[in-house]
Order: sequence, then structure tokens, then C-alpha cells
Amino acid sequence: MQLISRVSRDRWRRVSGPDIVLSSTPIRKRRLTRGWWLKQLHTWHWISAAVSLAGMLMFALTGITLNHAASIPATPSTEDRTARLAPSLLHLLQAKPMAPGAPLPGPVAAAVAQDVHLDPAGRAADWSDDEVYVPMPRPGGDAWVSVARTDGTIKAEVTRQGLVSLLNDLHKGRNTGLAWRLFIDAFAAAAILFTGTGLLLLQFHARHRKKTWPLVGLGLAVPALIAILLIH
Repeated sequence: MQLISRVSRDRWRRVSGPDIVLSSTPIRKRRLTRGWWLKQLHTWHWISAAVSLAGMLMFALTGITLNHAASIPATPSTEDRTARLAPSLLHLLQAKPMAPGAPLPGPVAAAVAQDVHLDPAGRAADWSDDEVYVPMPRPGGDAWVSVARTDGTIKAEVTRQGLVSLLNDLHKGRNTGLAWRLFIDAFAAAAILFTGTGLLLLQFHARHRKKTWPLVGLGLAVPALIAILLIH
């Protein structure tokens, strides 16, 4: 009896075993591959969403304020500041600049920053016979510094246009400097990753959501038609 039972088990394994393995392995691989991709897309989608959330909210809000800039009142304020350069530094101003737009000499720029709290170091300056003028535009306002080449009189002016103007200039990257421009580039990359992974997730789930591609097409067609037909 034991011999017959063992022979029966061996025969069942030879007949049925390969069929079960061959039929189940490809299905399991397909399921694992789809699941792996879905997991990766969801991970990168929520990471890029978290990274770009604050920037996306700011750029969306300032898009509205820029679109209605003419109807949003501004309350500019201007502040004047004056000081006088130390006599020991005047000889640095009386020498001709090496090239057009040459910045203020380092010691003069440091003294100006200390006296009027505006740092003109490294900025292009306009040299005339009487003075050195340094424009210092900034987001949401303006500023400038002038230093008399004869007696070292320092004049400065700071203009602020308000919070809305500041946010609008940040949106446009106007007079923001290198650090903010790099931030905009990094934010744009995160937003592209967010929308790209979102599009791929739509592709994965579109089979069970019949309205997916009509809605995507509508989102593309509406701005395209407005641009073609209504913008002149």
C-alpha cells in the first residue's frame, strides 16, 4: 500500500506540478510589476506635492492678483536716509573707475551699508563728475544710493509698494536675485514631477474612470480655444 501511495504521489507531481508553476508565474510577475509602478508613482506624486505645495499656492494666488493688479490699490511709502562718508575714504571716490558700471570700492560700500543700511557692494554704479549713483531695485519697491565724490555726502531712498506688489514681483522673479531664481527653477521641477506622475496615475486608473480623458481634453481645449479665438 505504501509503495502504491508513493508512486501515485510521484505521478501526480510529474503531471500536475509543471502545469501549476508555468501557469501561475507569469501572472504573478505581471501583478508585481504593475503594483511596483503604482507604488513608485504614488510615492513621487505625494513627495512632489508636499515639496511644491507652498510655492504652488503662492503662485496661484499671485496669478489672481497680477490679473487684477489695476484694481488693487497700492499704498507706497518712501523713506529718505542721509549720512556722510569718512574723509579718509574720499580718495577712493576721486579716482576714475576702471570700467563703465564699476561698483563702489569695497571700503566705501561697507561704510555706506553701515550708515544707511543699504548694501551697494558689487552692484553696478553710474559714475559722474559729481557723484556715484547706485540703483538698487528690489521686489515690491525700489531703492538707490548716491555718494558725492567731493565731500562724501551719502543720500539714500527706499520705496515700498506694499505686500501685494512684493508678492507679484516674487511671482515674476523681478529684481529677486540668484537665490530666488534658483528656488523658482527647483519649484518648477517639482511641479513638473507632480503633474507628470499625476498624468501617469490617470493612465493607470483611466480604465475604471471613464470621464478621465474627456476631462483632461477639456482642460487642454478650453485655454487653447480662448487663446486662439478671444486673444487679439
